[in-house]
Amino acid sequence: MLRRGVTMDLLEQLNALAGDLAEKLGKISSNAELEAARVDFLGRKGRLAELMSHLRELAPQERPLFGQAANAVKQRLTELFEERRAQQEKEKEAAFLAGFDPSLPGRDPRCGSLHPITLAMREVCAVFQNMGYEIAGGPEVETDFNCFEALNMPPEHPARDMQDTFFINNQTANNILLRTHTSSVQVRTMENQSLPIRVVCPGRVFRNEAISARAHCIFHQVEGLYIDKNVSFADLKQSILLFAQEMFGADTKIRMRPSYFPFTEPSAEVDVSCNICKGKGCSICKGTGWLEILGCGMVDPNVLVANGIDPEVYSGFAFGMGIERIAMLKWQVNDLRHYFENDVRFLKEFETVL
Repeated sequence: MLRRGVTMDLLEQLNALAGDLAEKLGKISSNAELEAARVDFLGRKGRLAELMSHLRELAPQERPLFGQAANAVKQRLTELFEERRAQQEKEKEAAFLAGFDPSLPGRDPRCGSLHPITLAMREVCAVFQNMGYEIAGGPEVETDFNCFEALNMPPEHPARDMQDTFFINNQTANNILLRTHTSSVQVRTMENQSLPIRVVCPGRVFRNEAISARAHCIFHQVEGLYIDKNVSFADLKQSILLFAQEMFGADTKIRMRPSYFPFTEPSAEVDVSCNICKGKGCSICKGTGWLEILGCGMVDPNVLVANGIDPEVYSGFAFGMGIERIAMLKWQVNDLRHYFENDVRFLKEFETVL
């Protein structure tokens, strides 16, 4: 039995909570009001908590009975809130359906697209695959030997400078670094694949450069290598011409300018006729009518020897291009940084490019 007085008064207030809440819920029309009511009744400083704070005033034998009653009331209050919340959801759905016209045509879902760098890289690789080249890949974290030494770049070569290359560990005999070009894949191919070799090596590379509209510390390359008996510079020129015409149009012309690369001799830079002004001169080609696209040359005999290939029997050529550069020329993109910012406004322009 519970004592009259304080105990019975608390129980009466406790039992009255459900009725008060039911009355209040009938006037609630929004989720914000429902949440405010929940805090008022069931919050840490709410009405139920206020009544429970008087538990210490009761006699020890009365506390269990009062606690049981309080738990039953709390459960009832929770049920009332859940019922009202469910009712609000039904009312919201009914309001939506009331204004919904099922006869209206549906909207097609937005489809994603491949990144422009991926599109350009796949197109470049497809051109060379049609010429009989295979795709070769390798790790982005490379050894000093594969990235430099096997490519005729001795320890004192400036490309090994910390200002140009991201070294991970250059305190050991076999320095570890982020590859600066995909030529390291060519080295791995020469080491592990039987001759003749005809591969293109697409991938991401890293160089310690300041980021600007024309440069980035991360970019992508496609490099090619062809080694066989009696490979000549004429074979190289014809391959590059066919690639340029497939990539930029059948009327594209190329010109080759003498250059220097440690791993090729002779070496050349390749320009294509500007596909914007058709060689007449514009702001894109700086009035010259030509756009630089890649470097190439005959594989240096020292590189062949370093990779166990007899230069008296075999010869070959190599080429390499930056995919960002190719994509910039193909789609007239004026800032290389767009490729890395994931701006949806820029990327959606390539939704129809297949």
